[in-house]
Amino acid sequence: TSARRLPPAPDPLVRRAVLGVAGGVEELARDAALSERQLRRRFDDAVGFGPRTLRRVLRLQHFLRLAERAPGATLARLAADAGFADQAHLARDCRDLAGAPPSVLLGRGARAAGEPQTSGTSKAPLAAPAILGA
Repeated sequence: TSARRLPPAPDPLVRRAVLGVAGGVEELARDAALSERQLRRRFDDAVGFGPRTLRRVLRLQHFLRLAERAPGATLARLAADAGFADQAHLARDCRDLAGAPPSVLLGRGARAAGEPQTSGTSKAPLAAPAILGA
C-alpha cells in the first residue's frame, strides 16, 4: 500500500500575481513586496515560466476565445480586441507559443484551453497549455 502524494498547494503569492498579471512585472513585484528576480523565481517554480510569458499565453487564450465567439471577425479585429498591439504581434506570439500562424490555428479548430468542444465539430481542439490548473 503506497500512499499517494498530493500535489503541492498553489503558491498563494503567484496565484494573486496571476490574477493581476495585466500590470508590469515591476508593479507585480512591488505589490508582492518581492524583487523582480524573486517574483520570476516563484513564477517559474509554480507555473514553469515567468510572468511575461504567462501574460503572452493568457492573451493568446483570449484571442482563441474571441475567435470562437466571433467566427466572422478579421484577424486584425481579433488581435486588437485580445490586447495585441497589431496583427503582426498576434502572428509573432502565435508562432512563438503555438508553432503556427493564427489562420492555421483557427483553421485547425484551435480553441482556448479548457473550452469545451462544440457538438457537431469533427476537428479535435488544439489548446494552449492550461495555466495553474482549473
